[in-house]
Amino acid sequence: MKNSDALVILLVEDNILNQRLINLHLKKFGYNIEIANNGKEAVEMAKEKRYDLIIMDLMMPVMDGLEATREIRKYEENMNYSTPIIGLTANTFDGDRDKCLSHGMDEYMTKPFELDLFIYLLKKMGITQ
Repeated sequence: MKNSDALVILLVEDNILNQRLINLHLKKFGYNIEIANNGKEAVEMAKEKRYDLIIMDLMMPVMDGLEATREIRKYEENMNYSTPIIGLTANTFDGDRDKCLSHGMDEYMTKPFELDLFIYLLKKMGITQ
């Protein structure tokens, strides 16, 4: 059953286990999830389709999340819109949040993925279903 009013989220994550876990959590809320396995795929997908939200892992092969976010933002600037992007990382270093925001992300979460925090960030960013 597909809800046409559901948020369409691009999950950018190279780890299959994390993809499955996050996908399972988000589908409980009726979100439509599409998955990119690396930043390069994410950039290509974001140019083909406008998403309601992107969840972007930071450390991936081929193209990391920071570079992918920069590329998406460059493209969106020409298109005159901006997709909300939440950075997702296993790192918990001071300055990671600032690094994400300075590269064009709107918010930041650490792994493991916490559904309550995710819902809080959606509300904080004004994203509702």
